[in-house]
Amino acid sequence: MPSHIHLATVYPFDADAFWGFLFHPSPLILNGLVLTVVIAVISQALGSLLGFFAATGRKSDHSVVRGVASFYVWLFRGTPFLVQVSIIYFAGFPFFGLSIFGGYRWDDISVLGFLIAGRVLAGIFALSLNEGAYMAEIVRSGLEAVDKGQREAAQAIGMRKKQVMNRIILPQAMRTIIPPLGNQFNNMLKNTSLLSVISVVELYTAAQIIQGQTFQPFEVFGAVAIYYLALTTIWNLVQMMIEKRLNRGWGGGVVTTQTGIISTLTGSIQKVGISRGK
Repeated sequence: MPSHIHLATVYPFDADAFWGFLFHPSPLILNGLVLTVVIAVISQALGSLLGFFAATGRKSDHSVVRGVASFYVWLFRGTPFLVQVSIIYFAGFPFFGLSIFGGYRWDDISVLGFLIAGRVLAGIFALSLNEGAYMAEIVRSGLEAVDKGQREAAQAIGMRKKQVMNRIILPQAMRTIIPPLGNQFNNMLKNTSLLSVISVVELYTAAQIIQGQTFQPFEVFGAVAIYYLALTTIWNLVQMMIEKRLNRGWGGGVVTTQTGIISTLTGSIQKVGISRGK
């Protein structure tokens, strides 16, 4: 064998280090874990709200509103998230004293005594905008799954559009929206790792830092993978409980209530028709 060719050596996996990283995580890992959950929860909540407005905007009677909502969904669904977060962070936006193309202008702010790093704000902003575009399609499909006749029946007896949405459409649409929304949050927990591109020290970035100090990538990232699995597994259990509760309600009180409402509405319409016939 030529002298310049060297056999690859087996990686010396350190089981003790792995168990140490897993069961005795450093404060950096714990802080990264907490930050991952906080960012995911806030971003999902804001993204869901944006998705609702975008979905209803695309069904608006005003062409400008429809155009803006459609453009927003098209833009953020059609570009990679890493590109979006890079533009948002490095170019900045005219909020919180920022200036477009000012660069590195996401200043730290204090909220209720907690100091929030500017890069974390940028990450939440980017994740929320990205998530809102996907949630818009989920909400739209949920709203369209409700029979149009129910909307027409409610409007026929004088209910305003806001009342129809809140009392008739949304309660039934949620049964279609909740499962994919839960899956989106599952993805959100993992997508927070992409914020490492703007140096947000969430769970993955914290693992990168420790790996750079210990030179034990398998042990560190192996433990972190289990942390992510734990987060997603816990959420899957919560999601199953929510869906089970929703389905139980749908099979009992919820459907009965909705059916009663619609029966009342259609019955009223029939009475009106009979009266007019006379």
